[in-house]
Amino acid sequence: MAINLTSFDAAEHLTDPADQADLLAEAVASGDPHIVARAIGVVARARGMSAVADSTGIARQALYRSFGDEGNPTLDTLLKVLPVLGIQMRFEIAA
Repeated sequence: MAINLTSFDAAEHLTDPADQADLLAEAVASGDPHIVARAIGVVARARGMSAVADSTGIARQALYRSFGDEGNPTLDTLLKVLPVLGIQMRFEIAA
């Protein structure tokens, strides 16, 4: 008996900005740069990757690569993409 599976895309369900912020906070807490990049990619897809590409001037395909499973975006890419997504990077003294 074959099992039929459907693919799940978190970006289709992660439409609330507060939920997106929670996802990113958890990703950063993991300490894994690939998880952080992937989470930013999910948020970018939820907001519309083509719109992000248009706003940043970065090719859509390059964004998918940077924020994919093995993504490793440059600081330049992050500094262009995060404001378009309405996300601020903030630094604090560690407790």
